[in-house]
Amino acid sequence: MKNYILKTVFLCSFFLLFSCESKKSKPEIPPYKAGVVISFDDAYVNEWFDADKVLKKYNWKATFCVCKINTLDKSEIGKLQKLQSEGHEIAGHGFHHYNAVKFIAKFGTKEYVKQEIEPMLVLMKSHSLQVTSFAYPEGGRSPALDGVLLDNFKIIRGRSFGGEIPSKQSCFFRKSNIVFGFDIDNNHINFSIPYLVKLLDYAKNNNKILILSSHKPVDTLTDNYQTKVETLEFICKYMKRNDMKFYTLSDLNKFK
Repeated sequence: MKNYILKTVFLCSFFLLFSCESKKSKPEIPPYKAGVVISFDDAYVNEWFDADKVLKKYNWKATFCVCKINTLDKSEIGKLQKLQSEGHEIAGHGFHHYNAVKFIAKFGTKEYVKQEIEPMLVLMKSHSLQVTSFAYPEGGRSPALDGVLLDNFKIIRGRSFGGEIPSKQSCFFRKSNIVFGFDIDNNHINFSIPYLVKLLDYAKNNNKILILSSHKPVDTLTDNYQTKVETLEFICKYMKRNDMKFYTLSDLNKFK
């Protein structure tokens, strides 16, 4: 009887230990593959549309965060609708493009929503633009406002201003509905192709989603807040070569 009990205890202990070791040897795999979100801010609709003509051969997807929707003409609205129909995302970037931190300091959160968010959503909906993501103008983010805006949006994007090593960067998706984009415009103090490669390599090697932000895509740089189409094509080629996936901001909501 004693031998039977000892054998039973031994077998139970063995299976329990084996089960624990099996769990340790199988780390959790994120429900997504390594990839990139490319987002654009403001109202450079014609330039976005032209860039899409060059980059669609890579089956890319982008998120276009639109501000001042009331200033766009019929042709520009039509181009946004076309981009949306092709699988790109149209997101919000404010009705007036107010810096949230500066505005709220003077007028409060309720007034910000009343002036900056509500009229934007109404007008974009009237143009059949499906808006579920929002990018803070100028990266002026208010943590208190995050909670308020999440009543209207699934994903909110700020900006990452630092140039830390990739593992310390905030521009990788961390299963949160508050995300941060690394700016690849020419005037960003920390932007360079070698640093961009480091970020892409880190995403590829660690199964991460890298979030990038931009403004106006151009062939030749003439001013600040511009990104060369050549840089965008470099990203697309890197992703194709390394079997990475394009995501929109709203795609991230599925992985929180």
